Amino acid sequence: MSKSMSKHIAMWSGPRNISTAMMRSFENRSDTCVVDEPFYGYYLAQTGLEHPMAAEVMADQANDWQTVASQMAADFAEPVCYQKMMTHHMLDNVDFQWCKDFSHCFLIRDPRYVINSYIKKMPTVNNEDIGIIKQHQLYKQISDISGQQIPIIDSKDVLLNPRGMLKALCQQLQIDFEENMLNWPKGRRDSDGVWASHWYHNVESSTGFAKFSEPDLQLNEQHLLLAKENMPYYHDLYSKRLQPVDD
Repeated sequence: MSKSMSKHIAMWSGPRNISTAMMRSFENRSDTCVVDEPFYGYYLAQTGLEHPMAAEVMADQANDWQTVASQMAADFAEPVCYQKMMTHHMLDNVDFQWCKDFSHCFLIRDPRYVINSYIKKMPTVNNEDIGIIKQHQLYKQISDISGQQIPIIDSKDVLLNPRGMLKALCQQLQIDFEENMLNWPKGRRDSDGVWASHWYHNVESSTGFAKFSEPDLQLNEQHLLLAKENMPYYHDLYSKRLQPVDD
């Protein structure tokens, strides 16, 4: 495969993070296109999980990872292609050599917040659903394959200081920061996945990053145990997180 002229950015996140807001931020740049969760159809086809709009997702996307990987590694019309990747979509049979030369970043969030948000949309939750342990595994795996010092950003840090965190991230990704990244037009996008009507209500009404506020946690004993199990993996990534750039 010849080297692509486009700069490919892979943002690795679990669900119920600010991953769609981050996608909005990058899409509002002057030089960037975005791709929304390209491996979702493959994940559903392989696992048989009963997610909302599963049939529509599988009909809309390629269902084998090799085809999706080839699509994501191809050249794009825009200078930058930002790809919103979900860690839990990447099953164990995926070979990551296809994205060796991408610019990678990991977006993390406190497991308690993730679970608290997830259970508002889905009836059950487990380790595979929230993808935090998988995210920790992928950080090591992709770091080894790419040879990069991959930046990690925490969603709370972004919400507390969007400009400072995005400036720091752009420096790490070797792209210029644009003020346009801080705000975007309200509404749905053609680039949104077909699942947007179920998952994207909040971001569709947004025009920028929401101010951080501590969530009202509604977690039962099973949820708290799940959060506790995931906390060491989150803390290890959190200890490596990027710090904001001061104006």
